[in-house]
Amino acid sequence: MIHPYTYCCAVLLALLFAAGSFDRGLLAQKAPGAAQVWVTNPDRSALFARQPGTLPFSNKPITGSRIDVDDSQTFQSIDGFGYTLTGGSAMLISRMETRAKNALLRELFSTEGNSIGVSYLRISIGASDLDDRVFSYDDLPAGETDPTLARFSLTPDRAYLIPILKQILAINPAIKILGSPWSPPVWMKTNLHSKGGSLKPEYYAVYAQYFVKYIQAMKAEGIAIDAITIQNEPLHPGNNPSLLMLPQEQAAFIKKSLGPAFKQAGIKTKIILYDHNADRPDYPVSILDDPEVKHYVDGSAFHLYAGPVSALGEVHKAHPDKNVYFTEQWTGAPGNLTGDLGWHVANLIIGATRNWSRTVLEWNLAADPKQEPHTVGGCTECLGAITLDGNKVTQNPAYYVVASASKFVRPGSVRIATNLPEMLPNVAFKTPNGRIALIVLNSGKMPRTFTIRHRGKAIASTLKEGCVGTYVW
Repeated sequence: MIHPYTYCCAVLLALLFAAGSFDRGLLAQKAPGAAQVWVTNPDRSALFARQPGTLPFSNKPITGSRIDVDDSQTFQSIDGFGYTLTGGSAMLISRMETRAKNALLRELFSTEGNSIGVSYLRISIGASDLDDRVFSYDDLPAGETDPTLARFSLTPDRAYLIPILKQILAINPAIKILGSPWSPPVWMKTNLHSKGGSLKPEYYAVYAQYFVKYIQAMKAEGIAIDAITIQNEPLHPGNNPSLLMLPQEQAAFIKKSLGPAFKQAGIKTKIILYDHNADRPDYPVSILDDPEVKHYVDGSAFHLYAGPVSALGEVHKAHPDKNVYFTEQWTGAPGNLTGDLGWHVANLIIGATRNWSRTVLEWNLAADPKQEPHTVGGCTECLGAITLDGNKVTQNPAYYVVASASKFVRPGSVRIATNLPEMLPNVAFKTPNGRIALIVLNSGKMPRTFTIRHRGKAIASTLKEGCVGTYVW
């Protein structure tokens, strides 16, 4: 005889399932089944390769190092993982034959088959130093100005960047795009040059309208700009192009001009501060400390050419209501998978996200075998995530770094709690479809066997020295 309580529970569950109001994924996760594993070995014996079979979770006794996954503790949501699509990257991709180009874009931006599912892109507003030349959207002959921006035009991006973005959006319409300027038009600057100088205060309002026009013009092309940073590396005026923008200048620009201009124009694009190294967390914090500025700002962006990645966590602690983003890290040519893979996964994929970052972006997507194109004075040793030699594609370290997370940690995933056993840095996420994705690095000098435990059940796995494993269940 069935107990009445048991019968009622069974009937209630059946009604909830029938009504579609019960989360089947949550019920399934109460007892994890088996994990699929993707591995990247620095000796290139496996390059983000699916391992045969699965690892079934069981109640067997647990010994040795253990990673405990606790999805009852949640942290920040994830916007995505990806690269900067520089103008030079877009140019090289555009010059590929149609079949090769389409195959590459599907490999990068689709989530099907062997694709890696890049979900976030950074692009330059005007030229970056990895374009083939310096330009803005309102370049004028020397001595002329255009305070009404009557000659503003996206023409420089129409040859390569805009068409490639449209092809990417056709593959993944939900991809998020961040725009970052390297320099305003030179006639707005104190030194009238693309390299260095500062934004003249009398052009704050005009430059704010420059951002408005850019966002509106891209929208007219069918390209939504989810967020902008105000200046790439505002404390590094030695690049070409570049601009020096001190924190008090950035604060004044937002307060007096950019924030009000976005509000008046109905612009919903996020405003993100800083976009520079982790050695100066005081830069964004000092701006966010001003409530008149803070309400216009979504969060702060970081690079890691100086300072510890823990600085991102410090900024989050100071202003937990504002978001944190990781937006750039280069790999120096010619690249070294043995060193690059471990450092980038430990500091960016794991370190940045464990310090509240919603994104991890590598610099940059593509270059040719000579690390070109670049501007005069731009980066000459920036290795792309891929090297393009005509139609020939070579995947470099940053490709595998991003792939370890991008394929399975989809936008909307939420970071969940894990412990940190010695030599096993890791980070875990609960994905929108209710799955768990765990990324583990063996940072030691020998193979390491360990246990992953979730909801009282466990699996055992071994990673070779320097190896990265992505576990999905």
